[in-house]
Amino acid sequence: MAPPTPRLVVPIDLKKKPWEQDLLLHNRWHPEIPSVADVKVGEVFRVEMVDWTGGIIKDDDSATDVKFIDLSTVHYLSGPIRVLDKDGIHAKPGDLLAVEICNLGPLPGDEWGYTATFDRENGGGFLTDHFPCATKAIWYFEGIYAYSPHIPGVRFPGLTHPGIIGTAPSMELLNIWNEREREVEENGHKSLKLCEVLHSRPLANLPSTKGCHLGKIKKGTAEWDKIAKEAARTIPGRENGGNCDIKNLSRGSKIYLPVFVEGANLSTGDMHFSQGDGEVSFCGAIEMSGFLELKCEIIRGGMKEYLTPMGPTPLHVNPIFEIGPVEPRFSEWLVFEGISVDESGKQHFLDASVAYKRAVLNAIDYLSKFGYSKEQIYLLLSCCPCEGRISGIVDSPNAVATLAIPTAIFDQDIRPKTGKVPVGPRLVRKPDVLRCTYDGNLPTTKNPAALM
Repeated sequence: MAPPTPRLVVPIDLKKKPWEQDLLLHNRWHPEIPSVADVKVGEVFRVEMVDWTGGIIKDDDSATDVKFIDLSTVHYLSGPIRVLDKDGIHAKPGDLLAVEICNLGPLPGDEWGYTATFDRENGGGFLTDHFPCATKAIWYFEGIYAYSPHIPGVRFPGLTHPGIIGTAPSMELLNIWNEREREVEENGHKSLKLCEVLHSRPLANLPSTKGCHLGKIKKGTAEWDKIAKEAARTIPGRENGGNCDIKNLSRGSKIYLPVFVEGANLSTGDMHFSQGDGEVSFCGAIEMSGFLELKCEIIRGGMKEYLTPMGPTPLHVNPIFEIGPVEPRFSEWLVFEGISVDESGKQHFLDASVAYKRAVLNAIDYLSKFGYSKEQIYLLLSCCPCEGRISGIVDSPNAVATLAIPTAIFDQDIRPKTGKVPVGPRLVRKPDVLRCTYDGNLPTTKNPAALM
């Protein structure tokens, strides 16, 4: 007998706001956010999701929605979903939850997405000191392919995946997160030298009642006030999985998540049609609404059996990810190298972040020679299926990072050739990305040699 159609456990009505859905969404991690559905191991079930902003970013001709977005409200997650074994016994702390992605895609009737950079004063990004303005590019989907009227001459297959998938933390783990992240936010400007090179701010997003949504817990109650002051933001990935943004987690992939609370309380969201390694523009994948069809298995006692803690407690573990067999096939790549020397010429010791920043900047400058604006290339490298690598991390003093770009996504040959880069009407890429002005007064980083 054929298996049944996957059961819809979290439906989404795109005409409704996140807080108006039949099963209320949440945008924080906390062990006391109540589950909205139960599933059993072996059952294939369907979870639908709004885009990570809950519909704030529109398919229109302006980037003002990006510039003025209230980032305290993101990410909107579907769940939590409680997982039970075949006997009806919950997943328990110390278990591993194996989550298989059976199918996924955009929600029917909503086949579009966007890539953006935030204003430097409101979110920023990996290269915010070079690109301080809010920008936006809209993408449309044709089956597995994406194209954008704002970045002409480019078309590529998407490797669709969830940006966020994770389990709820225990109260002990939540306290560990909040303590260590508060230390970084309060003292990192004075102690972390990398702050001079990477300009994303704040250094950590601490618990805040502003913009907080806790699912079925009613705002204004004493319970809501208590939990909202403790609940962790969903911005970074952590021990529970969360916002890992692993672009290869597509059909056939499995995620082995540690279980910290009864039932595991699985949540997911932040669907991406495509993403480049690093998601460098921050709002950097092709963001969309979407669905996942999942199947779970409980590995009893799996945390102790398979995960070795890397820290002072048994909770300092990380998930394991098994990549599925489905991905685009490219045979030719152009690879850009970066080393751990920043734009001022200062040497850093084996710093992979500085090296990757150099690799991305090298790629942007090179590809902009072919008729594109640098803003177009910045957004493109954030969302196309490019491959980032740490190529060297032992040869002092330089870390070496590389960024490999599939040449087939362009409608022209982007390889170096004898003679100058050809310039003609076909290579003039208009219109550009949508953009706003930057109204702040922070200095923009310049490449001194490029001005010579």
